[in-house]
Amino acid sequence: MSKGRGRIWEGSGRPMPRFILAYLLLLSALPCTGFLPNFWSRVLTLSWDSHTHQYITEQAVLNVTLETLTGTERPQGNAAEERARLGRGFWRAMGEVVKANAAMDFVSSTRSDPVYHFDSERVDSAVTMLRQFWAQTVLSVRAKEYQSARHSLGQLFHSLQDFYSHSNWVEMGQHSIYLHLLQPEEPAIPVAKEDTPTCMECFSPTCRNNLLPRLTNSQQHSQMLTTGYFSTFPPKPQGKCSHGGVLDSSRFLGAKGGINKDSTSPLFSPHYYLHVEAATLATEATLTVLRDLRDTVGHKDFLRLFSVKQVPALVFVMDTTGSMFEEITAARLRAHSIIQSRANSPGQTGTFLLVPFHDPAVGPVYETDDPNQFMQHMENLMALGGGDEPEMCLSAIQLALTHSPPLSEIFVFTDASPKDAHLFDAVKALALEKQSKVTFLLTEDPKYTTEVSGRRRRRRRKRRIMEPLSPDRFSLYSSLSSVSGGLTIFTTNSDIHRVSAIVEDNTAADKVTLLHVEISQELMSSHSFRVDSSVKNITLHFTGVLTECILTNPSDHSQSLLGGTGPLAALEHFEGLYRIRLLPPVQPGQWIVRAKSDGNLTFNVIGGSSVDFLYYFATVTNETHPGLARVEGSPIAGVPAFLVLAVTGLAPDEEASFSHLTLLGAQGETLQQVKLNSSSSSSSSSSSSSHSVDELVGQVDAVPRVPFCVRLTGRDGRGNKLERVSTEMVQPTHVQIQVFSVPRLVPGHSTMVDFDILNHGPARLFSLSMDDDRGYLHSRGPHRFHVAEQGSFRDQVNVHTPATAQAGATVTLTLTVRALDSADSNYAVAYLTVVPPDPDTSPPSCSAVGGRSTCPSACNESSWSASLVVSDRGRAGLAALQLQTGEGTLTLFLSPPTREEGSVGEGQEQAHSGDQTTSGDHHHHQHQHKARLEKGDSPLNVSQWVQGSSQPLWVRYTSSCCSARAELLVWDTAGNMKRCPLTPGQQRQTRDRSTETSGTGRMIPTHVLFLLFVLPWSPSL
Repeated sequence: MSKGRGRIWEGSGRPMPRFILAYLLLLSALPCTGFLPNFWSRVLTLSWDSHTHQYITEQAVLNVTLETLTGTERPQGNAAEERARLGRGFWRAMGEVVKANAAMDFVSSTRSDPVYHFDSERVDSAVTMLRQFWAQTVLSVRAKEYQSARHSLGQLFHSLQDFYSHSNWVEMGQHSIYLHLLQPEEPAIPVAKEDTPTCMECFSPTCRNNLLPRLTNSQQHSQMLTTGYFSTFPPKPQGKCSHGGVLDSSRFLGAKGGINKDSTSPLFSPHYYLHVEAATLATEATLTVLRDLRDTVGHKDFLRLFSVKQVPALVFVMDTTGSMFEEITAARLRAHSIIQSRANSPGQTGTFLLVPFHDPAVGPVYETDDPNQFMQHMENLMALGGGDEPEMCLSAIQLALTHSPPLSEIFVFTDASPKDAHLFDAVKALALEKQSKVTFLLTEDPKYTTEVSGRRRRRRRKRRIMEPLSPDRFSLYSSLSSVSGGLTIFTTNSDIHRVSAIVEDNTAADKVTLLHVEISQELMSSHSFRVDSSVKNITLHFTGVLTECILTNPSDHSQSLLGGTGPLAALEHFEGLYRIRLLPPVQPGQWIVRAKSDGNLTFNVIGGSSVDFLYYFATVTNETHPGLARVEGSPIAGVPAFLVLAVTGLAPDEEASFSHLTLLGAQGETLQQVKLNSSSSSSSSSSSSSHSVDELVGQVDAVPRVPFCVRLTGRDGRGNKLERVSTEMVQPTHVQIQVFSVPRLVPGHSTMVDFDILNHGPARLFSLSMDDDRGYLHSRGPHRFHVAEQGSFRDQVNVHTPATAQAGATVTLTLTVRALDSADSNYAVAYLTVVPPDPDTSPPSCSAVGGRSTCPSACNESSWSASLVVSDRGRAGLAALQLQTGEGTLTLFLSPPTREEGSVGEGQEQAHSGDQTTSGDHHHHQHQHKARLEKGDSPLNVSQWVQGSSQPLWVRYTSSCCSARAELLVWDTAGNMKRCPLTPGQQRQTRDRSTETSGTGRMIPTHVLFLLFVLPWSPSL
């Protein structure tokens, strides 16, 4: 696994030319597909100004997000300031889309499949797949399954962007995107048949004019599409174009050469000189998808998809057995306080999640954006029942992790140990994958319990028999909080309300961690944290029993914290928790905490600042594209790796530099220091300020063999040292799980998910466990198997989707593997989406059937109109309409109106109505004017108006000549959308045509019956 890795960075931070040349030689025998995956690919291909998949995707998402924010809220500053306020969650969500995009070049099931990359003239299959990705994304967003949606959206972007790099679209002189790829009603260009030559021989790295003349023809009636073949599968027919470049073995077969525009390097891209044009069109296509998605799902859900300005979710996991009255009351009061605080602050209130549990029942999950609804759920909780002491706590945490967004803080209130310990590995995997912290508030002495006649009693109120139990019964809670970066607090009923203040502290907006340490020794220990100029409201949390604690500020002034309030800090001590607030003004610089405890001690230092970071481990890949492939699960111990991180939240005028990362052991000890070098994903031709996120990379010489967390160090604009800590504990290992593919699930069918177990240690036995959140697995394990030294084990999981499964639902599949002879373990989490068995991907249609335009030079003296028939081309039926742009009025009819009815709104003032109905008897038909729409109105639900999927609606748009353009959006119930332009002078014509995509490009008119009905309605010309 470590072959070809070498040392990249020297002290100067410059790439080593010898390494690059050696690496290029290593790559020269391997195939290549697509734009380069990510920023590191530019280094490896020596094409510093290439536009990568990562850059194209990030710029498009950022632009449409800011564009959407401008339309939904008043901007609070310029664009750069708005970027800085998008939040850490936004960049994490963006990273998920980018990861799914880049993975198409790295995952074995997709990297060499021509359909995923528009290679080998598999255009028709690739178009079908693109539309499936689109339908899956819309389904997931509407089901609020945002992680699944981000995954399918990233896959869609990759294939869509590859089309412009791998086809002859640019060479045909096209300056606009190919609409037919995602809009089947738009004209299609035929694809060259297998026996049709497409390229001429090329004997130089720069293959100018190597396409045959018909393949560069700009005349629409004689155009033909082709895409390059690469490697040996499928075999390249004689005379076909290759992908080309030093990584493509098919370039030596006739016709020699290639046509890819992946980079600006002629070594890798024969048509490198057209790279910018291809990247520009790929960017425009990506922007179009994002805008269509926003208009399909609505602005609010679009912003939620990317976690824009999301405050931390409030997630409670509540034991509701009879002994939990005080705990439920405390959680209720704390939730109310948080809601009140957020109500007084601008911005979103966030997501609220409640998972009750006892034994044996778990759930249901109460998830809402409405704080009042959440409080009603909290008020409905009752402490009833109970039995034996263990409860189904881990099952409830698993539900909370599955339903909550990434980067959440989850708070568990209980006084019972877990009855479902077998779920620990799956729960730990979800917490690490989502980077969510789990904090336990336990109102129970870990050393004792009270049992009377087999029934639990409330230990604080009635203690008849005290039975010593193993203190390890809560060890799984402590392990989970430690791994995820949370806390485990043992407190009492009398203190639970005050202890729950930690919920409010940890769910504050823009919370960052400055220090996180766990101490198991009883000796005095010393730890430091740094305060920079951006940090406000600093709070220290200690769990355990302190016997001595001294705080020293940067001026070397000290205060004994156990003595109460002093000049530096104020202490609040509750059973199990010390809460310390630094008193303003807080001096920037290094602060030192010296502490001694009676037993285990954990302390955490947090503050308020927008400046934070995200990171991931990566390794150099040499399969189909040079680049850095993200490590899924835990990294492999003892081998080199790269750490890639993004600094988020820096204001445009905020100067900061970052020098290194420190890998810290559990007790805060330094394990390794990693130097950082800037590698912004933006092209060198673009300003790095366009990102508002500073991307950095450094090489880890050898991943430590013990758990560690990551601390980022730099300096702020005033020269103060700046530090941030990511508190989840990385668990190095010697075993990996690689999931080959993430298939779609179809109701009533079984689906196989293939995976590999890779053993990086000696030959040994392993145990594999599988779990999912919906009970679709045939078998959960554990299963035992033997893997040879440095060997692998391939297997598959059978997921059976019941016929009643709802389209859009996501199944969270968790695989965990553990060595039987050591602590080595690892995990993989896959999100599987349920899709309809035969999805409807055909959008609605809008056929122009008439119009009137008498617009003189003085526009305010006249008006124009346009008439359309709107129907659904597929099986789903019409769902909604919305006037997206235009200053006029749109009138809807259930049947073809008469000339008089069609003139409603022309020259006369009518009251605007969201659902106004008039009827009359005209020519022995019943005609109904159903509603009127104006710009700014919400989408109008019309699904109840049409009988069957084929019934049309008639619309009439009337506007002043001063507003010469408008756009109508039409959706069907399957989520497909159609944009219908409205302009003066639209005459009696059918704009929508269905297109055969078999290669003939023949157009077939539709809606002939509709025209027969509406001809009498059309005005005289």
